[in-house]
Amino acid sequence: MSNIPTDLRYASTHEWVRPEGDGVFTVGISEHAQDLLGDMVFVDLPDVGDQVSTGDDVAVAESVKAASDVYAPISGEIIAVNTDLEDSPELVNSDSYGDGWLFKIKADDVEEFEGLLDAEGYENSIDEE
Repeated sequence: MSNIPTDLRYASTHEWVRPEGDGVFTVGISEHAQDLLGDMVFVDLPDVGDQVSTGDDVAVAESVKAASDVYAPISGEIIAVNTDLEDSPELVNSDSYGDGWLFKIKADDVEEFEGLLDAEGYENSIDEE
């Protein structure tokens, strides 16, 4: 059973989203997703300033098993990326909800956050996989 924090929201494509205030959200991939991928070897992050729409592929998480696209869970502007992942992609494995975050986004519409899955909904979605 994967750890699924209840204070986050989730996309069905396994990204988690944490509100930081003022319309800013931190995004990463769930513990379940990183567990499926295995040991991370590289993370290709978006550029700060990129304007993204919900569902756009914005990053790539490459592991020893496969490369997987990471999708924007909400629309907005990328305002920060986790540059620590350039030298330490394994942070996604060791602390997927903390130091392994991928990027921060300034939402065009903060209401999109409410449309994402809560922890129970996400757990149900991965149980059906």
